[in-house]
Amino acid sequence: MKKYLLILSVWLLVSHIVVAQSPDEVYKKLEAVAIIDQKVMMPMRDGERLATDIYRPKGNAKVPIIFSRTPYNFNSWIDGELRTRTLEAAYEAVQRGYAYVVQNERGRFFSEGEWDILGTPTTDGYDAFEWMSKQKWTNGKIGLIGCSSTAEWQMAVASLNHPALAAMVAQGFGAGVGRVGDFYEQGNWYRGGAQQMLFTAWLYGTQNDKFRPTFPKNIQQEDLVRVQRFYDLATEMPKVDWAQALNHLPVQDIIKNVNGQVGVYDQMIVRKPNDPAWFKGGLYHDNMTLNVPGFWFVSWYDVSSGPNLALFNQVRKNPNTAIADNQYLVIAPTLHCAYKRATENTVVGERSMGDARLNYDELTWGWFDMLLKGEQNDFKKTTPRVRYFTMGSNKWQASETWPPQNAVPTNYYLTSNGKANTRNGDGTLVAKVPSSDKPDSFKYDPAKPVNSYGG
Repeated sequence: MKKYLLILSVWLLVSHIVVAQSPDEVYKKLEAVAIIDQKVMMPMRDGERLATDIYRPKGNAKVPIIFSRTPYNFNSWIDGELRTRTLEAAYEAVQRGYAYVVQNERGRFFSEGEWDILGTPTTDGYDAFEWMSKQKWTNGKIGLIGCSSTAEWQMAVASLNHPALAAMVAQGFGAGVGRVGDFYEQGNWYRGGAQQMLFTAWLYGTQNDKFRPTFPKNIQQEDLVRVQRFYDLATEMPKVDWAQALNHLPVQDIIKNVNGQVGVYDQMIVRKPNDPAWFKGGLYHDNMTLNVPGFWFVSWYDVSSGPNLALFNQVRKNPNTAIADNQYLVIAPTLHCAYKRATENTVVGERSMGDARLNYDELTWGWFDMLLKGEQNDFKKTTPRVRYFTMGSNKWQASETWPPQNAVPTNYYLTSNGKANTRNGDGTLVAKVPSSDKPDSFKYDPAKPVNSYGG
């Protein structure tokens, strides 16, 4: 009897194991349902070409397009081996009746031209929409999707009002440049007047070196498809102990001090907050009007949560009610771009959020089906205007506005008996202005900053 119970237990365990598919298996599945057209060099108006991979359903049906433009490496072949991330996204889209188009930003990997952290020209986005919307295999509608740098370009291009752009999904995005609500933004570079050091570490591995290798401009698609298996132009940066590396003055020499790439960081680190050059990039500016339906995803533990929420409210004030009423927001208790990593016991740092799961895929595809296919689905009936996770009570809640209608802004005041300068001191937050307070002091030493986590 014990033998049979053991066999039954093993069978039940094995039956619940999800076996990950190999890259070859994913590619074969995709190949069976999709026309695969990689390294299409899409022309821009100034003659530069952007490397683009296109995956679309087989057959003659005209389908909408899900478009992702990114500064990151989406090459299917990395280190000579097939990778699945892009292929899985493409398979999901094709299975649902969409073409999936992914493109590298100007100056990144196989794309020609020069890259800028503040966004390549908005005309690149417009030209891409123009090219895609004229293809015989599309119904002429385009939806955008991406997180972080793959989302930040969306807002500025959406303001250009290309007729094919019908929907956008922006996740973990920056709010652009200029006044956004109570914030004055420079592409997230500064917060409170101080440069955010996370960009130093990020640009160490992301920026283009002035001597980066490139392919000749006349290279043909068939040659790019062939060489992508053994050249992907991705940098392999030596690992750096940033706890030590960031503790270096002057900050403009931090990357130089670790023998990093020579690139756009050298320009950014000396740019003052009021420099007009901020407005020369391709990010959203406060004088632009967003006229595209938007589904916005924000994280409580992210670099730009406040400005992101302010931008959502700003778009909701669009005088065109058809646009204002087609803006939806999710605020999740996760780290940057980690929405789908939420579990039944989501832990951020050392903090448990409980069950913070949400069916992001169904939300996203419901949104696209409604706006790109014209389906009469139940997205608007089942999706609140704002869905937000309340930490502490650890539950999802809904509201028609942000902040929620019943929210009461509350001021808190710092007070102490003169010993508040450590976490073990007597400092407190109180809801009323203190009647008496003893002065406290601390020693400011920029060479010994307070360590922080996140970003």
